[in-house]
Amino acid sequence: MLTLYRNGRIHRVGRPPATALLTDGTTIAALGADDELPTGSHVAVVDLDGALVTPAFVDAHVHATSTGLALTGLDLRAATSLGEALTLLDKTARAARGRPILGGGWDETGWPEQRPPTAGELDRATYGSAVYLARVDVHSAVASSSLMAAVPGLRGLSGFAADGWLRGPAHDAVRAAAQEALTAGQRREAQRAALQRAAALGIACVHEMAGPVISSEDDVTGLLRLVADEPLPEVIAYWGELFGIEAARDLGCAGAAGDLFCDGSLGSHTAGLGAPYTDRPDTSGYLRFETADLAEHIARCAAAGLQAGFHAIGDAAIDQVLDALDRLGERAGAGHRLEHAEFVPDPRRFAASGLTASMQPVFDAAWGGPAGMYAQRLGPGRAAGLNRFADLVAAGVPLAFGSDAPVTELGPWAAVRAAAHPHEPSAAIPVGAAFTAHTTGGWRAAGRNGVGELAPGAPATFALWACGPTGADGLPRLRPDDELPRCLATVRDGRPIFDAGALDGSGASGP
Repeated sequence: MLTLYRNGRIHRVGRPPATALLTDGTTIAALGADDELPTGSHVAVVDLDGALVTPAFVDAHVHATSTGLALTGLDLRAATSLGEALTLLDKTARAARGRPILGGGWDETGWPEQRPPTAGELDRATYGSAVYLARVDVHSAVASSSLMAAVPGLRGLSGFAADGWLRGPAHDAVRAAAQEALTAGQRREAQRAALQRAAALGIACVHEMAGPVISSEDDVTGLLRLVADEPLPEVIAYWGELFGIEAARDLGCAGAAGDLFCDGSLGSHTAGLGAPYTDRPDTSGYLRFETADLAEHIARCAAAGLQAGFHAIGDAAIDQVLDALDRLGERAGAGHRLEHAEFVPDPRRFAASGLTASMQPVFDAAWGGPAGMYAQRLGPGRAAGLNRFADLVAAGVPLAFGSDAPVTELGPWAAVRAAAHPHEPSAAIPVGAAFTAHTTGGWRAAGRNGVGELAPGAPATFALWACGPTGADGLPRLRPDDELPRCLATVRDGRPIFDAGALDGSGASGP
């Protein structure tokens, strides 16, 4: 089936401008001017009404079930105080009628009380229900008394606190218990909500960061089955388990990689640092694994033909992964990745490793700057060394951008703008480079080279946008005060997965 998309603005890097795009089933057949491409009774025609057409986005780091729960359930990111959070929790509990409550997004650093709710406060607000509320970074959480009581041996685990704010292994155990409380129907509803939201934002592919601590094998299986059954973004899954090569292979994952936690997060004081936290001089975070085990994991992945990869935020954690690669030499293979990579001490050494940096630019927008959480945790000097996109690009590090949803909201244009206009101007990269990291870079990070451009023979995967003026590169300017583009439609392999009316002629494509 031939479909001609005409009267648009087709974004093509380094090629002559085009106004029309012809697809043949799942593939792009041709691009050019409106009068250059074939029409006739055998060609369906879509009038783009001046819309911008770009490659669809790839979100290289997503947790679909948790994102869907945030979209459909209790999301505390908008709460401005502890009292407001408890009021929202009470409202949710009344609707839940005794069912377990899973939510999150709270950030105590922006609340006047400078603390999260206690287990006792959760108990009173929910009449004793089982409650799990993840911090915005999802590396610690507060839990109700009933949920904690349901986890055998919890008090003996590292990171346990009687007030209910749990970190490390204690948090992992409670998170697993909370996830197990979900029914298959709840999980499928959440996953569908997350992927539909992604499609409505011009995202045609997400990298699902699964694992035994984060979700479950059933969660991955259900997600991949959902995508096979319904018109939704493609899911490329990763399984974050040390030595979990067989599980990753059996689940159909691209790698035993992703959120395989070498360390934690800066917000929870668990990211592994080379020097103590400024606001907690008693700790430098932690490193979860031995370097020899990281090296062995990479070697096993390489032998199995799978990607290896790790979650590493702090400078000590990143150096540990690089040390593991150095031990292996050529046995390490190629094509591996590092998630977050916020505090890279030596970009040139990182580039030499061959790793892709899978980063989340909105982290800087949310927590950067002289008064942000990064500066609170590390002091302004060290905080200015985080998320140095320009330094990594200059060193030759391949970048892939994502959201880490639900840690930050799905929103690729916001991420592109955050990388082009970070708090530290010297860390900025051009809009075009950031856009490439969020499109082609995501495919490349998953080993899908040559995907993510609008060219004859490429997959017919693209998005239509209503937007204001574009720059010399044909992309929206994305200045801090510019309105972000609005998605009109998303097409994956020639099949619409989102349409606001642009494909049937009922939508408006004006800015």
